[in-house]
Amino acid sequence: MSNINLLKDIQVKQAKPKEKAYFLNDGSGLRLNVTVDNKKIWEFRYTLNGKRRITTFQTYPKISLIQARKKRDEYNDLIFSNIDPIDYIKEQKEKSAIEDKSDFKNIFYNWWEKEENRSAKAQHEWKKVRFENDVLPHIGNKKIKDIKIQDIVETLINKSKTSPETANRLFSYLKSIYSFAILQGYIDKNILLEVNKNHFLVTQKVKHFPKITDIENLKDLVNNIYNYKGHYSVKNALKTVLHLPLRATNLCSLKWEYIDFDNKVLTIPRKLMKVKDKNFDDFKMPLSEELINIFKEQKDLTGYQTWVFLGTNHRTSINVESPNKALKIMGFDDEENGKKITLHGFRGTFRSMIETLDVNNQFSFEIKERALDHQESSKVVRAYAHKADYIKQLSLLMDYWSDFIISLKTKN
Repeated sequence: MSNINLLKDIQVKQAKPKEKAYFLNDGSGLRLNVTVDNKKIWEFRYTLNGKRRITTFQTYPKISLIQARKKRDEYNDLIFSNIDPIDYIKEQKEKSAIEDKSDFKNIFYNWWEKEENRSAKAQHEWKKVRFENDVLPHIGNKKIKDIKIQDIVETLINKSKTSPETANRLFSYLKSIYSFAILQGYIDKNILLEVNKNHFLVTQKVKHFPKITDIENLKDLVNNIYNYKGHYSVKNALKTVLHLPLRATNLCSLKWEYIDFDNKVLTIPRKLMKVKDKNFDDFKMPLSEELINIFKEQKDLTGYQTWVFLGTNHRTSINVESPNKALKIMGFDDEENGKKITLHGFRGTFRSMIETLDVNNQFSFEIKERALDHQESSKVVRAYAHKADYIKQLSLLMDYWSDFIISLKTKN
């Protein structure tokens, strides 16, 4: 191209509008479109694979003559490599848009929103709270492609020091988030698939109390308790825990003021429960007809005192060891044959057996856990969960369980 064909900056600057739009050519596909309304638009025309195309470089003077030529040369280099400049620029803009949204926290929230229908609402909220507390402060502002395995390992090890179970669950969710990020085009591979969590996370050791899960052994337990000839408070405490899976200390320290016979509801102050969150309401449990009958029988014996299960001194409640000793006397100390149980083990028996019996899944996981007053570690989730009206569902569950226990009694 001869220099005589090149535009001069003064030409571009002094170009005036005419009755019709006209062009000032600079060669190699670059020209200036001077419109009737005095706009000066840089245009680039080219042919690739037999297809004629045109694109623009914005307007003069936003883009100077020198800048327009530079863009033209860059585009011609792409064409020389058989790359369509228009398609290339579009792809780059799309990649840039993805890059702008590729902070881990943005990807997490997108993933979290899509997970809403895959888990119970309380569990869904738990994920959000846990990530906001334990993960996002460490890697939330990083581009996901820039996050190293060690960043995640350090984050989870830190959480594992206080809650190994939560750390393990977070690792599983992180793998899911990385898979989601691949589908969204943020990354090409899931780096966590190469990681064995057992190399840096520990499994929390849980103390399991002896429990009975064999139906024949449970039947034997039910009949031994109902036929027990020892102290009436011990007998009725054991009958109660058969139908109502309270913690041992809560059972033995029940007060008459906690029992509403008219509404058939037991209410234990939150401060006396294992989970003492002041933002959480008192523990409420509907009572089956069998439990009402047990409490009425006991009230005739100890209703004059504060405690439901009054001890032999007639001043204080029974202690936890009294029912445990009675269980040993009845022969339920045989761990080898699955016939060992302690007062606290009745909770495990309830949870295991109700899972086995509920083959049609008529009772939700949350309801079964709520019967044991098992709460999520997150205060936000716990607060949400209690707002739901579980009483009716709990009542159905406890009636179902009581009916099952009664069905195991041998008719005299």
